[in-house]
Amino acid sequence: MISALMPTFKRVDLAFEHGQGACLYTADGRRFLDFGAGIAVSSLGHGHPGLVKAIAEQAARVMHVSNLYRIPQAERLAERLVAHSFADSVFFSNSGAEANEGMVKMIRKAQAQRGHAERTRIICCTGAFHGRTLAMIAATGNPAYLEGFGTPVDGFDHVPFNNMNALRAAITPETAGIMVEPIQGETGIRQADPQFMTGLRQVCDEFGLLLGFDEVQTGMGRTGKLFAHEWYDVTPDIISVAKGIAGGFPMGAILASEEVASHMTAGSHGTTFGGNPLACAAANAVLDEILAPGFLDAVEETGAFLGEALAALVRTHPAIFELARGRGLMWGLKCRLPVARIQEMATRSGLLSVTAGDNVLRLLPPLIVGKDECREAVAILGTVAGTLESETGKSCAGSEARTDGKQGPIQSHEEIQA
Repeated sequence: MISALMPTFKRVDLAFEHGQGACLYTADGRRFLDFGAGIAVSSLGHGHPGLVKAIAEQAARVMHVSNLYRIPQAERLAERLVAHSFADSVFFSNSGAEANEGMVKMIRKAQAQRGHAERTRIICCTGAFHGRTLAMIAATGNPAYLEGFGTPVDGFDHVPFNNMNALRAAITPETAGIMVEPIQGETGIRQADPQFMTGLRQVCDEFGLLLGFDEVQTGMGRTGKLFAHEWYDVTPDIISVAKGIAGGFPMGAILASEEVASHMTAGSHGTTFGGNPLACAAANAVLDEILAPGFLDAVEETGAFLGEALAALVRTHPAIFELARGRGLMWGLKCRLPVARIQEMATRSGLLSVTAGDNVLRLLPPLIVGKDECREAVAILGTVAGTLESETGKSCAGSEARTDGKQGPIQSHEEIQA
């Protein structure tokens, strides 16, 4: 007999009663380090006093009024995001998939208003993940997500990630824009090459295309900058944001330049819940923390520390782990043994994580995580690796072992990002 909750998720048999900081606790008192953060959502961790206070106070006043009326909390949030980004205007939604849908609509609308109504197609990259709506599974292009849902929504062309020659070859008179993640999360934390990102801006300027970045997972401080594209010194025309923007309250946003946003006139797009007072109160509380002096520097520093610790873990257990890659507090540990087995053992040992493609274990702790908690997480993974080595009869090849075909030890944080 089917469960009351539709069986669309393979849930671990764990239920958490409360959380504090980077930890979650079950009703029987078991403690878990949360290095999944609700899939990069719980940006301020659990029980953050500022976020809890903002939500409780706003809920006691008014939670929802609809966008038929002014929403001062949304106006303030939009002004702050504009002040700290490339954007001139913001639209609030409820999720990352909605933000990506809106981004595609806005790119098409801007091209039509420019006099190019034929430009409707969006170039995306293989290995991407843009959401689960009908249009966004077509944009993602993964056959596993498309199966059983009929003919894919038209309008999306796919090229290999980091391949500018293939991208240029895919441009046609019907191409409206490009939608790319600066770091592909679902396929194993794969970063865009700097030359690829620079080339995206150049090719958009050359052909009159609009450049959109999907920053649903990489945005709101996850990589040590407010938005990941800032690392590349490349200015987009539009980006999507969600996940960590409101620290766990469902919310998404589309940030756009005036050139794009000015065409979104009354009635051209809409939402019932998006940008309501409660969501924006939560997001403003999150932004208070992220924009505080030193916060993003701390994310970058702690992320570098975690990356070095993971690199050492790979060197110590090369029979279990192949490499570590990532930036800020967005890391992937590529495994030699099945990642599901490693995740299961880590969970039993008190470490929560997320799997990804390419046999990668994803580590996405809250942005407030400390170095001691990072040490503890890596120690748990080391213990798991030791147990697996004993079970499989494999041992480490020494701390100087390489797994990338090069000679000598891994030397630097920049190298493990490569």
